[in-house]
Amino acid sequence: MTKYHHGDLPAALRAATAELVAEKGPSGFSLREVARRAGVSHAAPAHHFGDAEGLLTSVAAEGFQRLADAMEADGDHIDDALQRLRTVGAGYVRVALENPGHFAVMIQSDLVCNDDPALMEHSLRAYAALQRGMELVRDQLNPDLDIDTAATFCWASIQGLVSLSPKLDDVASDTGTKATPVNVLVDEFANYMVHGMAAR
Repeated sequence: MTKYHHGDLPAALRAATAELVAEKGPSGFSLREVARRAGVSHAAPAHHFGDAEGLLTSVAAEGFQRLADAMEADGDHIDDALQRLRTVGAGYVRVALENPGHFAVMIQSDLVCNDDPALMEHSLRAYAALQRGMELVRDQLNPDLDIDTAATFCWASIQGLVSLSPKLDDVASDTGTKATPVNVLVDEFANYMVHGMAAR
């Protein structure tokens, strides 16, 4: 169990929450256990975040901030549609796998306050980074491409790969094959998506 530095207690509580959720899933989360892991009083999480929803919302917002920062940094300088989709997809997977506790909360909208300003800001930034990639696909390959539909489909598909990635080794073991690394799958996914979205 990680011991956290309390120079920034809200950050320490978010880190303890992400660790707990990564280990036990959202159903294993409790403010009492977060406080215990962070080494603070049981009242500390409620003092800083109000309630469980407030703390989980802050964790989700932090996760989306990390995701948006990565997607912008990785993709916004790339002018080739296929290469941008590959790079942004790889960045999404990397951030998701490095932050499993955050992502477990981010994908369960019933656990958080969806109107929270920080959560809305960072989730919209991440989505906008993907939309800009779809605009490149439109400009380079298909002038009739529906940007929002394409971006939503890509987001759902990449998140599906992230959700499946822990199971790939199990499936490979059961079938006596070698699991395809998720980064290779993302690369192939980008090829399928860009060629599928190109004008006929």
